[in-house]
Amino acid sequence: MMFNMIITIVILTVVIQVNSFTIKNSNKIIKYNSITSSLSSSSLPLSLSTRQLTRMSINENDKLKSTTSTSLSLSASASAMANAKSTPSMRKTIKKLLPLGAMLFCILFNYTILRDTKDVLVVTAPGSGAEIIPFLKTYVNLPSAIAFTVAYSSLCNKMSSDKVFFIVMTAFLGFFGAFATVIYPNIHLLHPNAFCDVLQAALPVFFTPVVAILRNWTYALFYTLANLWGSVVVSLLFWGFSNEITTVDEAKKYYPLFGLMANVALIFSGQYVKYVSNLRVGLAPGADLWGNSLKLLMGAVVAVGAGIMGLMAYMQKYVLTDPACVDPNKEAKRKKTKTKMTMGESAKFLANSPYIRDLATLVIGYGMAINIVEVTWKSKLKAAFPDPNAYSAFMGNFSTATGIVTLLMMFGGRIIFKKFGWGVASLITPVTLLTTGAAFFSLSLFPGFFAPITAKLGTTPLMLAVVIGAIQNILSKGAKYSLFDPCKEMAYIPLDSESKTKGKAAVDVIGNPLGKSGGSFLQQVLIGVFGSLQASTPYLGGILGGIIIMWINAARSLNKQFIQKNEELEKQQWPLEDFEKKEQ
Repeated sequence: MMFNMIITIVILTVVIQVNSFTIKNSNKIIKYNSITSSLSSSSLPLSLSTRQLTRMSINENDKLKSTTSTSLSLSASASAMANAKSTPSMRKTIKKLLPLGAMLFCILFNYTILRDTKDVLVVTAPGSGAEIIPFLKTYVNLPSAIAFTVAYSSLCNKMSSDKVFFIVMTAFLGFFGAFATVIYPNIHLLHPNAFCDVLQAALPVFFTPVVAILRNWTYALFYTLANLWGSVVVSLLFWGFSNEITTVDEAKKYYPLFGLMANVALIFSGQYVKYVSNLRVGLAPGADLWGNSLKLLMGAVVAVGAGIMGLMAYMQKYVLTDPACVDPNKEAKRKKTKTKMTMGESAKFLANSPYIRDLATLVIGYGMAINIVEVTWKSKLKAAFPDPNAYSAFMGNFSTATGIVTLLMMFGGRIIFKKFGWGVASLITPVTLLTTGAAFFSLSLFPGFFAPITAKLGTTPLMLAVVIGAIQNILSKGAKYSLFDPCKEMAYIPLDSESKTKGKAAVDVIGNPLGKSGGSFLQQVLIGVFGSLQASTPYLGGILGGIIIMWINAARSLNKQFIQKNEELEKQQWPLEDFEKKEQ
């Protein structure tokens, strides 16, 4: 019943937004149709091209206010809008934006399954725990992300982005399918347990997480590729493709709606994970419970991944070739197979770009902030749910709750963008992290203060910490999915092709792991100095505040640059609208 209500709300919201967009554009067409009618009796020559008439009108406007110049500009407006009239907004919306939303739905459905599964694998593995996560993010995830970025840039220089999409997707799906069917059934042969026992006895305690990574190296590999799915498939492949074929105006209207569809995916994938966990409970004694779950989970990932590739093929065949959906000139630029800059030149270019640096600061700031609060929470989560079945079921419910909360937050996303703009929307996520993080760290630092509350609620301090941490993560991720991600992706749209391709790869694929690795490295240093994560908590809270202040400053700086670049882009694409504002 609850899911039916959610789906009904989403459908109604999409219909309302689409109708609003259609009415708005219909009014614009009616306005220019009236201009066309007023010019139908004019004897002015229309042999000049629209571009020539537009240029003449705009250049002469400030010098001569003659009737002839005004008439020429109006005839150019009529000619331009005559082309717009042949592009029904509803048809364009359904044909282009609906498949894009479906792609994001499928990609995030898989990501939720992979994210929940990777945590269960590494946290509940023999000789492992939540303490392994900072080391994984620093010494495995970050080098892997850098290596992928180099390989991705090389592929982009040799072939089209469409081919790169299918190559990367095939590699990911091939590994996840093989993990459940080939790798996991043979972990007793692949994991060097005896060798790691010797290392554990010989090395200091500080190296225990490193030995755990080596002991469970296949789990670490799965964890890394599951993380890369979020950075590569979600941020780089999907959003990179979407930004190339979507205008700024379309993004402002429909990117929040993409989030609606995406978070319905979180709800359903979370419930699927929980359903699979319950199936494990009903198997016969002695059966490989987790192995059976992996087959079901990875089978869904591969099947949905095939659907993603099918949607991409549809977009290439029917959408990108339709001038009503995608500007042919823009699509020709998108299909450019090579870039002229080398990796070294690109790195130098990005380092000298304040716009890209601020974007990277946003991504790195989020990665560091969420990592600082998340690792502590997961250590308490393992203590509360040591059994993989219970842990996986809790993560399924967590993902569902995240989807529902984000879905509700999405309803206000478009209103925030419309009334307050990009700048305010970009600040909501860091402020949310700051306030919820303060609540979580207060519970950890002052347990005595919360003891009466715990007693009245009839629970334990551990479970209260798990619940507060879950609420913190749900609200933070909800703000990220509903506002931070759309803000970040909108910021790429006004950039040139080189900055989009190389900048997005550097910011999303390297920046996100760098942020998480930076947070992990800080935790490692503090644990080494103070002896435990609990003793490091006060200092981590202070560092969290400093990171978020840096994040907020970068968001403010980027907002000014985004407004300027967006105005420049609009002047290039719609000079007639700029001229009309001057006339008014």
